[in-house]
Amino acid sequence: MGISADQIRGLHTYEIRILLILERLMRRYRWVPLDILRRTLGLSESEVSYRLGRLMDAGFVRFDAVPYEGYSLIFQGYDALALISLSKKGTVQALGNLIGEGKEAVVYEALGLSPLALKFHHVGQRSFQTPRVSREYMPEEGHCPWLFASRLSAEREYEALQQLHPAVSVPLPVGINRHTVVMEFVPGATLNRCSLASPRDILHEIIDAVRSAYNAGIIHADLSEYNVMHDGYRCYLIDWPQWVATDHPNAPELLMRDLGNITRYFQRKYRVELPASEAYQLVTG
Repeated sequence: MGISADQIRGLHTYEIRILLILERLMRRYRWVPLDILRRTLGLSESEVSYRLGRLMDAGFVRFDAVPYEGYSLIFQGYDALALISLSKKGTVQALGNLIGEGKEAVVYEALGLSPLALKFHHVGQRSFQTPRVSREYMPEEGHCPWLFASRLSAEREYEALQQLHPAVSVPLPVGINRHTVVMEFVPGATLNRCSLASPRDILHEIIDAVRSAYNAGIIHADLSEYNVMHDGYRCYLIDWPQWVATDHPNAPELLMRDLGNITRYFQRKYRVELPASEAYQLVTG
């Protein structure tokens, strides 16, 4: 179940306070002890119990009784906090439909001064069980719940979009709050859902965009047909949280992997032949 504007409008002031307190205290606790939560709120036991019950029913928080009674903010509650902040700033005026869902993010339509896309980063624990170069921005020590890992992932992507736009065909970054990146809405579909009339031209357009990013010092590091969008006129490279700098020790390998993913896709679906090694030379030469 995704978040809705009605859920946000229906939140009581006390419930928003609870979400904010959980966010702050989860820097110290994976499960915030109920007694500490009550003391921090300064509300009656019955009021706290009622508000926590409503938040659990909404899917914003979770309860555990082992090894002690405690509550944890979960992704939908974190989404709510980001939306409340973005709404107060005037960045987002209306929330639309869910338009994309992947392993580590969900994307909604929204409206601000123009049509927007809201990308909520939902980086789960499984993403960190295998060491990956894409996670080098994570701290090696200390307590970092997955909510805050998601925030770091969003910051990483927003940084890339800021550095790349407008020289590279990426969505215009509009704002960021917590784990949520606000960007221009790009109509169209990802390559795996498109039927291209001029696939050879589109392939070279993508190679040109990869070269422009490379010249800006950035390698996507997770490029495939699933994160290139086509709106009928041009391509956009999306999903940048795993980017690495061109001086990274693994940069050549990651760039070759990106290009191999794209060239194999065009060969497989459209019979457009371009060896990854040749594409690599086009990008770096």
